[in-house]
Amino acid sequence: MFSTLEDGKVVRGLAGMPSEGPVLLVGYHMLLGSELYPLISQILIERNILVRGLAHPFAFTRLKDGMLPEVSTFDSYRIMGAVPVSGPNFYKLLSAKSHILLYPGGMREALHRKGEEYKLFWPEQSEFVRMAARFGAKIVPFGTIGEDDVAQVVFDYDDLMKIPYFRSQIEKLTAEGGKLRTDASGEVANQDVHLPGILPKVPGRFYYYFGKPIETEGRKQELRDREKCHELYLQVKAEVEKCLAYLKEKREKDPYRNILPRLLYQARHGFTSEVPSFEP
Repeated sequence: MFSTLEDGKVVRGLAGMPSEGPVLLVGYHMLLGSELYPLISQILIERNILVRGLAHPFAFTRLKDGMLPEVSTFDSYRIMGAVPVSGPNFYKLLSAKSHILLYPGGMREALHRKGEEYKLFWPEQSEFVRMAARFGAKIVPFGTIGEDDVAQVVFDYDDLMKIPYFRSQIEKLTAEGGKLRTDASGEVANQDVHLPGILPKVPGRFYYYFGKPIETEGRKQELRDREKCHELYLQVKAEVEKCLAYLKEKREKDPYRNILPRLLYQARHGFTSEVPSFEP
């Protein structure tokens, strides 16, 4: 994990993560949300900060019995502080000065199609800037990569929908879980619940980069203007894309990107030792 200090210097670790909330972490959702557990746990271990995630409602309640996992399957999410994504819950977390995790791309990013790795699927209009500015929250854009070294989508949503049986299953799952963003347009509106066919790979390495925090303190009145609000929204999105590009370039210089060098390093230094990475 890498973060950015106030002076713009990139450092290994999470020294650049603001200690005092409210803080809004906004980033890219990797395949099946595979980045979540390392992200939440490492921030807690290194900075003693409990990040509160805004998660899909089906992890908290079931609209009807069916094929979705029991709610108890997601106990770890709730234990770690996640809440159903909604305007009121977002408001409550900001007012409590929490560190909040938000994925504007939602399920559409986490269940992306073949060849869509590291592509953002954000709504056309801002969903969080004005509320963040109301509480003077710091917005921290971040990128995570590594899914392409762990798994590959070989049978995606488009493939599944061509087969009547799977199309019927997807419709049932989506009805059970509830559909978000029914008023949205574009690809982000497609939040159908499904499980893509995935080919596992030899375990690679996940990389996280948290960009320089963007201040909204004192900009409440300014960001009531729709155009100003949208400008900041696009800035945050561009910063997330820069974080992804930075990591994709830098990981090529990581001598421990593959699993064998990491295992050899830990065999020499102990299996609880932290394996080095590229120089930021």
